[in-house]
This record gives sequence, C-alpha cells and structure tokens, in this order.
Amino acid sequence: MNFLELTKKRYSCRTYQAREVEEEKMAYVTECARMAPSAVNRQPWRLRIVSGDEAKDSLRTCYDREWFRTAPAYIIASVLHDEQWVRADGKQHGDIDVAIAVEHLCLAAAEQGLATCWVCNFDAAMCKQLFGLDENEEAAVLIPIGYAADAPKEKMRKSRNEIVRII
Repeated sequence: MNFLELTKKRYSCRTYQAREVEEEKMAYVTECARMAPSAVNRQPWRLRIVSGDEAKDSLRTCYDREWFRTAPAYIIASVLHDEQWVRADGKQHGDIDVAIAVEHLCLAAAEQGLATCWVCNFDAAMCKQLFGLDENEEAAVLIPIGYAADAPKEKMRKSRNEIVRII
C-alpha cells in the first residue's frame, strides 16, 4: 500500500480484540518510532510498553474508560524535558518531537494490521507517580494498541483548499 492509503487506514480505534500483540510487531512499531526525526536530533522521548496485568490495571486508573480497558497493551509516550531542543525565543519542541514519534508508531501499527488511538485526556500526574517517571519526564500520550474489534468510521477532514495556502 502507498503512504496515502496507509494514512487512510489508520484511525482511532475504540474497541480491541482480546488477542495479544506479537512481540515482533511491538518491536517493529517501536523501532519505527525510534527512527522519527526530532529537533536537533535530540530524540527527547521515552516509550514504555505496558503489557503486564498489574501494570495495565494501574494505567487504567489514569484514564478510566470502558473502551480503553479493551486494549491488550498500551504504550506510554513521554517527553524528557531536559533533553528537548528549545528555540531561541523559548519555544520548547519536546511535545512536537514526541508527537512525530507517536505518529510514526501509529502508522507502523496500521501497516502491521494493528489499531491504535491517541489518548491525551488522562491524569498525567498519576501516571508519572504510578510508573516512576523521572522528575524531568512528562507522560504526553497514552496509546492503546492491539487488533481492532470495531470498524473505522468515515474520517471527517477539511478540504485541501481549507488547509493549504500557496504563497
């Protein structure tokens, strides 16, 4: 499949099969995230794979939604603030960099027949405490990952003319 087809295949999955994700596929998607570009190549992110029952139960307290509980595994993507590049005007690029890495991961998952969803509405402070994140580290996004048990809904997207400006 070409890249455009892959971007159309990726969607925010809200129900997962109980089937476990193969270790090789998890290694592949995290390797794709590792290869993501970042400002000044700082790579200010860390990925934690959450697959043990006790760890999954802990993570589910940070975002307590029924659909979230259906995922067989999760990835916590965090920003390492002391490693991020900061532009001269003070703009910090850690959130941008981790977003690029996570989207690499999500697209690689779709390529592998896996489903994901970006979850940003969670208790980051609780996540930091439960998973022992370093002082300079902030959980940015939770990614449930597994085999979809739902079907993608039609993606509503703005037209190209609404988002592209030719100067």
